[in-house]
Amino acid sequence: MTGSILIEKATALAVRVHADQKRKESDRPYIVHPVAVALILARHGFSETVIAAAVVHDVVEDTPITASELRAELGDAVAELVASITHDDALSWEDKKKAYIEAVRVGSEDVKAIAVADKIANAQSLLAGYEAQGVRMWEHFNSGRDKKLWFENAMLAMLQETWQHPLVEEYAALVAQMNALA
Repeated sequence: MTGSILIEKATALAVRVHADQKRKESDRPYIVHPVAVALILARHGFSETVIAAAVVHDVVEDTPITASELRAELGDAVAELVASITHDDALSWEDKKKAYIEAVRVGSEDVKAIAVADKIANAQSLLAGYEAQGVRMWEHFNSGRDKKLWFENAMLAMLQETWQHPLVEEYAALVAQMNALA
C-alpha cells in the first residue's frame, strides 16, 4: 500500500469510527484531535506509516474497532505502532499511566513521536480550554489537576531521558504552561 493511500485509508477509518465523538474539553468533533497529531508529525517529516498510525492512534482505545480489525484494515506496521501506545484499561488510572510511560520509554522513535505529538495536541487543547473555561477545565479530567500534571511531568521526564527531538522541547514548553495554571 503506498503511503498516501495508507493515510487516506487511515483517515477514512478514523472519520467513520470517531464520527459521533466529541473532545472532552470542548464541543469540537473528536476527529480534530487525531488529525492534529498527524499534522504535527507531518510537519516534522515522519513517514506515511507514522502519520497513518497517528490518525488512528485512539481507535482501539476509544471505539469498537479491535486491534485485529485495525491490522486487517491498515497492516502490521500501523497496528504495531498503535498497539504500543494503547492504554490498558484493565489497570487502575495510575497503573495505566505508568504502563503507558514504560511502553513509550522502550518503544521506537516512531512510538515516541506519536506519543509526544499526541501529548502536544492534548496540551494545546487543554490550554485553549483553560483560556475559555478557567479552572473548570480540570473538571473534564477524571484524574483532576494534580494527577493530570503528574502524568504530563512524568511523561516529559521520560522523553527528555530517552529521546532528543524538537518535539520534546515543544512538549516541555507546553508542560511548563500547564504547570503554571491554577
